[in-house]
Amino acid sequence: MKIYTKTGDDGSTGLFGGERVSKNSLRVECYGTVDELNSTLGMANSVLGDYTVNQLMHVIQNKLFTIGGELATPNDKSEMNKVKLVNDDILLLEKNIDIFEEKLEPLKQFILPGGTNGASLLHFARSVCRRAERLVTSLSQVEKISNLILIYLNRLSDLLFVLARYENSLNHVDDIPWQK
Repeated sequence: MKIYTKTGDDGSTGLFGGERVSKNSLRVECYGTVDELNSTLGMANSVLGDYTVNQLMHVIQNKLFTIGGELATPNDKSEMNKVKLVNDDILLLEKNIDIFEEKLEPLKQFILPGGTNGASLLHFARSVCRRAERLVTSLSQVEKISNLILIYLNRLSDLLFVLARYENSLNHVDDIPWQK
């Protein structure tokens, strides 16, 4: 299989099912940002040292690939895409938010992104996740999009925030308080 097809040289790309759209369409912007988030998580995971977090990141990266596939599938072709998010995917995020938050001191004020390299990359991934969520929200206002995608991205950004704090805590680095 060749990596280059030359079919996108005119600024278009193919969606799942064959339809061609502009590379700057909102749908492509959505799944492209989810792909960027996935890459950012891969980068973060390369410097994180906690095995449990590493394994969780791999699960999340696979789910983001699933989300990308859903977003790359037009509504009239949605039945062709058999791999979709389910409610248990969201419950896994919520369970892990609770598990990792329990290990942290309660948050008493706003904090700035930063700390260790791993925590900083998780904060960066969180901001990319929020952008993906905003874009998918925009797409959902003009096309039918699974509500589970929006919920998943919302919970994922919360989990990434908690994991960034957890990464700092593991390395005995204090959260950086926001100065008014």
